[in-house]
Amino acid sequence: MEQTGFFWHERCFWHDPGAIGVFSSPGAFLQPQPASESAESKRRLKNLLEVSGLIDELVVEKPAPASRVDLERFHTAAYLDALAAGEQAGGGDAGDCAPFGPGSEAAAYQSAGLAVAAVDAVACGRLRNAYALCRPPGHHAESGRGRGFCLLGNIPVAVKRARALGHIGRVAILDWDVHHGNGQQDAFYDDPEVFTVSVHQAGNFPLDSGFVEERGRGAGQGANLNLPMPPGAGIGAYRYAFEQLIVPALEALAPQMIVIACGYDACAKDPLGKMLLNSSAFADMTAQIKALSERVCEGRLVMIHEGGYSEGYVPLCGHAVIATLADSAIKVPDPQDAEIAAWAYQDLQPHQRDLIDGWVRDWRET
Repeated sequence: MEQTGFFWHERCFWHDPGAIGVFSSPGAFLQPQPASESAESKRRLKNLLEVSGLIDELVVEKPAPASRVDLERFHTAAYLDALAAGEQAGGGDAGDCAPFGPGSEAAAYQSAGLAVAAVDAVACGRLRNAYALCRPPGHHAESGRGRGFCLLGNIPVAVKRARALGHIGRVAILDWDVHHGNGQQDAFYDDPEVFTVSVHQAGNFPLDSGFVEERGRGAGQGANLNLPMPPGAGIGAYRYAFEQLIVPALEALAPQMIVIACGYDACAKDPLGKMLLNSSAFADMTAQIKALSERVCEGRLVMIHEGGYSEGYVPLCGHAVIATLADSAIKVPDPQDAEIAAWAYQDLQPHQRDLIDGWVRDWRET
């Protein structure tokens, strides 16, 4: 069995949300600028893999787009029809801060297809683990609308398909994007067989979800865990949260596969987040979850690319993650890694410890 798959497609880079900057729509006093969610950070990551030679150690695949049948396992037919109509009209907004232009529908179908193929390959044992360079991202998309740059729910579509076909049973989804993983939460909120965890900046996006009190519904009560970290959380806080709560909670579930919504906007250089992680922190989080997957689910681990808006720093974070996932000796130097680690407040702060300890107590009591 081959080790690590890398799923990508040029079509995903052709999605154009328009010149809206960080805003949901242009305005009279908003000078047009390239959208925050652009192809550049993803393209630079793929290029860095090429230049370093790491891509030659990966099983590179360019799968077909997702099918309408697979998309309808999560999305409503009415929403998919509306997305198609918007495509024919030359673009629009798929819901809440999810702008798109001509060609975006094809890119979104292709992006979901990458996630579907990566999950399928690992679930069926063809690959040990995999990374899918998806764009548009998907973790904010809901069944009936796009949201937060996301048009289609890449992870819900892929996981629902794999489970419906009997390729996998219990699944754990960990979202470490700086924004709450509301799409996965909504997709599996009443499902006890899919454990969703989101560690994110409190009160960022969306403003109406991501609270610690959201634990699941009905049969799924207790199968959703939110860790809304205070702004400014750094390496020490994330490490403590992983060691004390995230890894133990995932291990207790004993999933048959772990899927990571792998955003890089918790990095210190991101314009849309206020966290302090460096590339080594992302590599460390990957190493912890990879080791966990080896213990509980024979290494079945899939990473789906989500947010991350620093065009220069995302490639360094992504390369560190993929090298760790593939057990590769190929590293690239991060000229700011040590500097970021030396910043003030990178150590675990008392208020962060108290908050995480409270979450641990609550989790142990449920």
